[in-house]
Amino acid sequence: MPLQSMTGFARREGTSGRSRWAWELRSVNGKGLDLKLRLPGGLEALDADIRRRIAARFSRGNMQVGLSLNAGETQIQTTINQTALASVLSLREQLRDVIDPAPLKLDTLLAIRGVIDFKEPEESEADKTARETAVLAGLDLALADLAAMRESEGTALEQVLLLEIGEMETLLSAIEADPSRTPSAITARLVQQIDWLTSHAATLDRDRLYAETALLAAKADVREELDRLRAHIMAARALLSKGGPIGRKLDFLCQEFNRETNTICSKSTSAAVTAAGVDLKVVIDQFREQVQNLE
Repeated sequence: MPLQSMTGFARREGTSGRSRWAWELRSVNGKGLDLKLRLPGGLEALDADIRRRIAARFSRGNMQVGLSLNAGETQIQTTINQTALASVLSLREQLRDVIDPAPLKLDTLLAIRGVIDFKEPEESEADKTARETAVLAGLDLALADLAAMRESEGTALEQVLLLEIGEMETLLSAIEADPSRTPSAITARLVQQIDWLTSHAATLDRDRLYAETALLAAKADVREELDRLRAHIMAARALLSKGGPIGRKLDFLCQEFNRETNTICSKSTSAAVTAAGVDLKVVIDQFREQVQNLE
């Protein structure tokens, strides 16, 4: 299953009867699926179905989904109110000796409210159903376009993440190969530190000396941290190979990367190891920034 970024855009438009519709979908990073839906009046009943279709395709991302709907040109229907017209004509007849007896003109009748009504033709239930079906089909196409864009972004992110994992492994190898980690180097440091302890504390208890020696030996060894980092990197590679919505799991691994690297830096007695640890922290931060974009 391919990786998906949470960033994407899609637009689809079409017509149904005399209506023209257009979908616009925008998606950015989010901890969960946060959907902001904007529908024109009269289509509120589609809200639940639209949300269900979106949730079936995506699990994370702040998404703005908007639908615009415009009615095309329509032929206005006219209706003559025969009762009102008869009343006007009757009144004119009654006042024929008072007012100008000239025949009534059309513009005069149009100015009299209620004589002639203008209205748009009513939309049938079949037309409404056909429009809703076309709008939902357009949404499905827009969602497919958005998923394709997010997958394309995810493929590019995967390559970036693999490169950064490679940098982590290179830095780990440099730490493992550092001369300060050889048994002879560790022994020399221990001897030097024990000499310092005994020279500054003539009455140092033997048990205390053993305890200090054990502490120094433990501090000098970062093998466990290196092994755990290698295991976490293997887990990250496996997740990237598996694909799908793995953003949260990779984000957790980033926390573990940082934990082990911080321990290595705190234990380090070598400038080279410390420098490599700092570089490793920089790469981990870059890795985590990219992971924040993954679904």
